[in-house]
Amino acid sequence: MNVIDRAKAWIAQDPDPETRDELHALIAEGNREALTARFSGTLEFGTAGLRGLLGAGPTRMNRVTVMRTTAGLCAYLRREVPEVARRGICIGRDARVKSDVFARDVIEVALGAGIPVWTFADVVPTPVVAFAVLELGAAGGVVVTASHNPPDYSGYKVYWENGAQIIPPHEQAIADAIASAPPADQLPRIPMSDGWKQGVLRDADALIEAYAQVVSDAACSEGGKAPIRVAYTALHGVAERTLRSVFARKSFIELESVASQAAPDGAFPTVAFPNPEEPGAMDLVLALGEEVRADLVIANDPDGDRVAVSVWHDGAFVALSGNEIGILLADHLLERHGDLDRPMILSTIVSSPMLGPIATARGARWEQTLTGHKWIQNRALELEAAGYQYVFGYEEALGYAPLRACRDKDGISTAVVVADFAATLKTRGQTLVDVLESLWQQHGFFDDRQISQWFEGPDARTRIDALIDDLRRNPPTRIGDQVVEAMIDLEHRVRRVQGVEEPFTELAPSDVLIFELEGGHFAMIRPSGTEPKLKQYLYAYADVGQGLERARAHTRTLLDRMAEDLSRGSTDC
Repeated sequence: MNVIDRAKAWIAQDPDPETRDELHALIAEGNREALTARFSGTLEFGTAGLRGLLGAGPTRMNRVTVMRTTAGLCAYLRREVPEVARRGICIGRDARVKSDVFARDVIEVALGAGIPVWTFADVVPTPVVAFAVLELGAAGGVVVTASHNPPDYSGYKVYWENGAQIIPPHEQAIADAIASAPPADQLPRIPMSDGWKQGVLRDADALIEAYAQVVSDAACSEGGKAPIRVAYTALHGVAERTLRSVFARKSFIELESVASQAAPDGAFPTVAFPNPEEPGAMDLVLALGEEVRADLVIANDPDGDRVAVSVWHDGAFVALSGNEIGILLADHLLERHGDLDRPMILSTIVSSPMLGPIATARGARWEQTLTGHKWIQNRALELEAAGYQYVFGYEEALGYAPLRACRDKDGISTAVVVADFAATLKTRGQTLVDVLESLWQQHGFFDDRQISQWFEGPDARTRIDALIDDLRRNPPTRIGDQVVEAMIDLEHRVRRVQGVEEPFTELAPSDVLIFELEGGHFAMIRPSGTEPKLKQYLYAYADVGQGLERARAHTRTLLDRMAEDLSRGSTDC
């Protein structure tokens, strides 16, 4: 079947006039290039679900994709999860373009598959849905969200009955079920109005208040707190209302938010890229922080599962990196929970190795997982079954999980933990920056840098794969003047030392290359799981015996040289 015929077959099953018109126009223009881009494959079901550009065709997010994905998911749940027809699934959404339409499609197809649904009257932060799956004893959950991606993206995130994002073998099995699903126009549906009448569509709004209360009760430590002022932005996302509800329970927190970014708005009118890690994304909230003389500046991403923090210190705001926030919270929470017999903390392989000495000093177990909280939380559940007690998990991309009540990264509960910690420190005349510097003095200076290289065009993924394959076949012998002592290829599960390969089975297969460098430094490279970009992670270590500033200057030089080497390699490819 040629691309024109495939487009016409898609039109025949598509309930959305906008995407039907999109394809009709491309067919009338004879625009085979654009049609091929839409029909050259399918969105890959991975990273706990789907994420992609809005538009027509199987490589885009649209109503057909959402409906058939839901049909496949429901078929798999009915086979694998006990009592799914009684327990139901929980469904939420963000405020992006068409999220309301997609969420309705998820609900009605799930009801048509004989699975009851718990849902919310309006938009809801992603952590609330993860919390609700556990609270309700649901068989799973779905959030229609593209998290921090640009405005023209949408996504479909799946939780398993354990409250964590899905991992293999569920991902492939669900993908297979999706591939076997009937065309969208042949799927049975029960309209939401009928679902309410029949009692198979149920109101989950009470879970928002329950989440706020659990977070409020669990996130804060005992002891005195100095009043602190927080400047906040939800970046046009869905977290503002819930975060305000939690913060209002804490009398020591005065909250000021950016009014122009407080209401959910999928067009993101004041920010081009609604990711707090991106340059310029926090400009308005930092200006507000200056204006109101805030102690902290806090930003959530649009679905509320990530958090960025800046600290007023010595007359200026200091932006904490994702790793710095993780290091601070790991040490703080281990100290708070010092009475646990077998505490554990987890982080991803691309997060700071400084957690190792911190865990050792606090008598805790530390493990690294593949990238993403789906790996952190599923490994945490395994360790809990073996008798360990979960304290904290984090990944460097501003994703933190400080509470067991939410088995995913949670930007709202993390914001409360950070504010509580800062208020306690303020009573001592200290800030989070003071504590961070103290940790470096104790454990050495760990520095890091992340570099993202975007690829444009329909062949972006092919070019990224080719670049990584070239590095795999022809690994460098030096990076940034440092000898490469070993290369770990997680895709093929081998560790190569001086050309000799040995098995490496500590982690599941993943398209990641890790270069171990002399002096305890590291470089890692992997493709993004959700965007057409290549991500590089560089780590350098320095002893602080001759002073923190000298150590910082040393690691900065090392990272500059490492980045230059890897950048040259990616350009050559």
